[in-house]
Amino acid sequence: MAPMFRAFFSTIILVLSFATPVGAGPIEDGEAAYVRGDYTTAMRLFRLAADQGQARAQYNLGVMYDEGRGVPRNNAEAVKWFRLAADQGNASAQHNLAVSYANGQGVPQNYAEAAKWYRKAADQRHAPAQSNLGAMYADGRGIPQDYAEAVKWYRLAADQGVAIAQHNLGALYANGQGVPQNYAEAAKWYRKAADQGFAGAQNNLGLMYTDGRGVPQDHAEALKWFRKAADQGIAIAQNHVGIRYASGQGVPQNDAEAVNWFRLAAGQGFADAQHNVGLMHDKGRGVAQNDAEAAKWYRLAADQGFALAQNNLGAMYDNGRGVPKNPAEAAKWFRKAADQGHAEAQSNLGLMYAKGAGVEQDFVRAHLWFNLSAAQGNQGAAKNRDLAIQRMTPAQIAEAQKLAREWKPTITQPPR
Repeated sequence: MAPMFRAFFSTIILVLSFATPVGAGPIEDGEAAYVRGDYTTAMRLFRLAADQGQARAQYNLGVMYDEGRGVPRNNAEAVKWFRLAADQGNASAQHNLAVSYANGQGVPQNYAEAAKWYRKAADQRHAPAQSNLGAMYADGRGIPQDYAEAVKWYRLAADQGVAIAQHNLGALYANGQGVPQNYAEAAKWYRKAADQGFAGAQNNLGLMYTDGRGVPQDHAEALKWFRKAADQGIAIAQNHVGIRYASGQGVPQNDAEAVNWFRLAAGQGFADAQHNVGLMHDKGRGVAQNDAEAAKWYRLAADQGFALAQNNLGAMYDNGRGVPKNPAEAAKWFRKAADQGHAEAQSNLGLMYAKGAGVEQDFVRAHLWFNLSAAQGNQGAAKNRDLAIQRMTPAQIAEAQKLAREWKPTITQPPR
């Protein structure tokens, strides 16, 4: 199955730039003062014009309060001035008022109001508002979820060069949401955003090159884009770079370098990377073999619901490696992973039930877990299931098969 590419929602964008001062007048003089850092003069000139009802000055005054430049930061006061300018049709003020509602800054959080003001600005071709309105449709916040509408607004913003909209449009093409799935279009839009330095798009473009979706498979090119995102501190990309060094894909294999990248991502709490640091310690790759360190890192990932780490931690308890041997703890961690559908953990839990290790011996449960694992292609589990059948009555076999038919996974895997 194709990976789901995550869209980044940009409802926190706040347009705070001032127009380039031209001509002469209080507003232009205030903007010039702002640019040179004379915020006291800028505030005085903006207020004079704002009090006369000039929308651009009201907007600029709102910016000053939002940033806390020349005055103490005051979200409520910023909202007041944004609203005055927005009511006069100032698109940037309408956008910023929407952001305030979306974030609950200076006003109670209200996604419906946010969507309303984003739409007013978007209808004036305000690109960040178009992007944010697309995000509201994609996420179903303040308006009914509608991917086709999300595509429409993202495209309008993307065509104006908004990187986050280009990325999100690419994600919708990759996932086939609101448009027919089209990896070539996805890669095109990811590249446009990636070329602007948008880290999420750089990571996703790396995935496209890894899998050969929409672009020819090219591990060196994948590594290039993962590295660009990783250098911006994106944990998932750092983990991808580590995987490339560990596997020698697109770069000479270097386990020590792999560990360095895994640690960077693991230090940000990224469960996949925490598991990988544990695995490197477990196998003694790039670091000295150390069971206790392996168990420590497996546990960090397992506590976040990462099934592979839960299974591996269960194995550490089962074998007494890095932790005291404890069959009950082993069964507990095998179960957490098995409940998510992890085939090896299901097989391991079946063995615990068959042996009565850490759990009461129960061939019905053993058959259930062996059967579920075998359904995923685990041949060892299939053999163990057949052995368990030799110890079961026809009624027990029927019960186990019924449990397997009714079983549904409980997904607690952390977002990736």
